[in-house]
Amino acid sequence: MNFIKTHIEGVFIIEPQIFEDSRGYFFEAYNQVEFDNNIRPIHFVQDNESKSSYGVLRGVHFQSGTHAQSKLARVVKGRVYDVAVDVRIGSPTFGKYIGVELSDENHRMLFIPKGFAHGFSVLSDEAIFQYKVDNFYCPNSERAFAWNDKEININWHLPIEDIKVLDKDNHYPLLKDVADLFDYHIDLYSNGR
Repeated sequence: MNFIKTHIEGVFIIEPQIFEDSRGYFFEAYNQVEFDNNIRPIHFVQDNESKSSYGVLRGVHFQSGTHAQSKLARVVKGRVYDVAVDVRIGSPTFGKYIGVELSDENHRMLFIPKGFAHGFSVLSDEAIFQYKVDNFYCPNSERAFAWNDKEININWHLPIEDIKVLDKDNHYPLLKDVADLFDYHIDLYSNGR
């Protein structure tokens, strides 16, 4: 696997080594030892999967406090534009984002550490999106900010008229107005996860 550092510390793009032959292909989608050695030791506890049609935008969400999650995202069908936004107050990259296309052709993955919000937009007719998390879902800790926050200015790689979001995603506050953001100076991994 190739672990690519991005311009935001802690966020990685991962490219697996693909072995192709006349039958098709094989690759390791996850290897605990390589992951721990190249990024950090993570104990993933759950795998999630969503199916979405073209234009669907899911995000921009995170879990606050002790329920913060690391995510390892990939696409097994279709194409998405996947985004991680730094929501750690005091971080030199606060409010900045990494965006990368994940697809069933490039087999890339995105590692989103704790302290980041996450979202993605579907660029293909349909997409099946999978991600691992290192903490269980806690509804009371779910937080989000507006997907169209002009200060963050995420380019979702879709015409605005094609974007489909849940009604609640149109009513989230701007990032600057979100409570329970993270403190850059606190190690979010000190609890052993």
